[in-house]
Amino acid sequence: MVRIGMVNYINTAPIYEVWKAEVDRSDWQVTEAPPSTLNKLLAADQLDLGFVSSFEYAARPEKYQILADLSISATGPVGSVYLFSTVAPGSLDDKLILLTGQSDTSVCLVKIILEEFIGVQPRYMTGEIFGQHLEREHPAAVLAIGDEALRLKVDNSYPVQLDLAEVWNKKTGLPFVFAVCAVREEFICIADHILEVQAIRKTFLDCRRKGIDLLPEICERVARRIPMDCEACSLYLRAMEYDLGPAKQKALHIFFSLLMQRGEADNAALPLKLFH
Repeated sequence: MVRIGMVNYINTAPIYEVWKAEVDRSDWQVTEAPPSTLNKLLAADQLDLGFVSSFEYAARPEKYQILADLSISATGPVGSVYLFSTVAPGSLDDKLILLTGQSDTSVCLVKIILEEFIGVQPRYMTGEIFGQHLEREHPAAVLAIGDEALRLKVDNSYPVQLDLAEVWNKKTGLPFVFAVCAVREEFICIADHILEVQAIRKTFLDCRRKGIDLLPEICERVARRIPMDCEACSLYLRAMEYDLGPAKQKALHIFFSLLMQRGEADNAALPLKLFH
C-alpha cells in the first residue's frame, strides 16, 4: 500500500479529476486534505508521498525528495492566494493580520512580501477565515488561500486584494511554487518502492496531460463547489501550472534562500533533491 496525499482544492482538478476517473489501484490510497494537514501527515510518516507545501520540504529537507516536473505553481497572478485588506499594504505596520492555518508556504510568502519587500511589521494571528473571532478581533487584513480565497474574492468585501504570486512575480521576475510533490526518503530506500514511486509519478504526469485537454469538462464539474461560473473557473485553472521546470526550480532556490536568511528553513534545503 502506498499512501498518497492530494490537496483538496479545485486548483488540483486538472490532475486529480482525471485521477479519480481513470486510476483504479486499490494499493494506492489517497488522502485529501489542505496543504498544512498533508504536511503534518507526511512529516509524521503517515503518508508516503504527496503534494505538500513547498515550505514543508524547506523545513525538513533531509526527510524528502521532490518528484521531478510536478508542482502547484503560477507565473503571475494565481487567483487563489490573496491578502485581503482594508488598507493599502504599506499601511499595515503594527496592524493585525489573520492568517489561514491551511498553508505554511502562503504564510511564509505573505510575511516575506510584507516584511522584506514592502517593509512593514504587522501583527499576526492564525485562525479560521470565516470564524466567529473575526467579529471580536477585527483584523485589518486576512490571508486566504484555495477555495476560501475564491469565495472571498467573489464576495468582494475587502477593498484591497493582493495576489501574492503576482507580487512575487513582479519582484523576482519568476513563478512562485506553492506546493511540490514530495516523497519520504525512508520510503524510497526500499528497492520495490522506487518502481512504485516512478509509476505514481508517471501517472500524475499522464493525468496532468489529459486534464489540460479536458479542462472545459473539468470546469463544468468543479466550478459549482465555490460556486463560480465556468468561464471564471476556466480562467483560474488556466493560470495554474503543474510543472517544475528550470524557472520554477530557480524560484524555489530564491524562496528557500529567503527562508534561510529569516531562520525559517534548513540550510540543507539547497540544492534541491529531485526524484526522476
